[in-house]
Amino acid sequence: MSRPAWSEVPKPKVERFAAIALAEAADLAQAILREIRCDFPQLQLVEDESGESMALVGIRRAIEGFVQHLASGAADPRVPPEVFQEFGRGEGLNGRSLDSLQAVYRLGVRLAWRRFAEIGQQVDIAAPAMYELAESGFEYLDGLVEQSVRGYAEAAAQQASERLRLQRQLIDRLLSEQRGDPAHTLGERAARIGWELPATIAVGVLMRPAREAVAPAVGKGILLDMESEQPRMVIPEPDTAGRADLVRRATTGWSGAIGPSVPLAAAATSLRWAETAVRLIEDGLLPRGEVQHCTDRTEELVLLPSRELIDAAAPRCLTPLQGVGPAQARRLAATLLAWIETSGGAPEVANRLGVHPQTARYRLRQIRELWGEAIDDPDRRFEMLLVLRAQRLRGELPTGPD
Repeated sequence: MSRPAWSEVPKPKVERFAAIALAEAADLAQAILREIRCDFPQLQLVEDESGESMALVGIRRAIEGFVQHLASGAADPRVPPEVFQEFGRGEGLNGRSLDSLQAVYRLGVRLAWRRFAEIGQQVDIAAPAMYELAESGFEYLDGLVEQSVRGYAEAAAQQASERLRLQRQLIDRLLSEQRGDPAHTLGERAARIGWELPATIAVGVLMRPAREAVAPAVGKGILLDMESEQPRMVIPEPDTAGRADLVRRATTGWSGAIGPSVPLAAAATSLRWAETAVRLIEDGLLPRGEVQHCTDRTEELVLLPSRELIDAAAPRCLTPLQGVGPAQARRLAATLLAWIETSGGAPEVANRLGVHPQTARYRLRQIRELWGEAIDDPDRRFEMLLVLRAQRLRGELPTGPD
């Protein structure tokens, strides 16, 4: 920025101003640091390898850099970046905001300007030029803040990255089948990310709606690993009031499954059920577009993954149907299932199937003729119930009038 009044200051006066200010830079830095310590006693000051306060080094370098650029006639004094980036980084790593650091900078500039104004009077520099000097000082302050913000942002990113790394490690240990960590070791891992070990957990497995999908906003209490191909969640105390609603809102638009609530040591069990449910979603056997709770899908999770076993048992359980045509076999199988489920007569079966009672009565007579007394064996009926329900879940039996 052009500074016409300062540019008109005779060079000998500028040189005299710079010489005095540079000669006093160390003492001025000490005085500024004393005031800062007085006004901000909570500020933690770090020392460099030689034992000198980095804050003192930064203040002195800032004063010297500002004055040297003024003496050289440069329009925009260069901010020494390293020290002030380190100040910002320190605030970020210690979990503090930048507000206090900016207040410290403003105090330092105000104190420096007070002494520069005295030197300006001593050297007899005109007031308009000194006003421009003050403007330049506050622009310089903006540069210091900018460097500190950069360091703060780097520290924040570093902390976030480190927390995610530690969180993934904790999730891996929690979900490991062969976890050998003593309880106190696992607790130490959790404490490093500020997570208290719960008594019970539920594990969720998500399916990405898109590669660039935004992570669900599940809050700090729920551990989330977005680095896995299928993101994983560890939900502490899942039966706590409101926890299920929070997860449902956070995962809107996602597909996936949440395993049953289990003791912390059985986390891998909850994971296995969630993974099983996700495979059923991928196969089109459970609906997409929502995160399923395994405990709401007990029938599907028990019967559908056992397809080979169910299919192997079906010919033996349903042998009498092998002597009729495919369409009739499907109708009789659906009627048989309705009869077992309702434990009723023709009216109840008809209502279940949505057919006329006379139709239901006719089919039940056929079933009795085909199976005979074997149909009254409870064990046989239970086995048929499993097979027929599995077929219905797979869409192989009609669920309405046929």
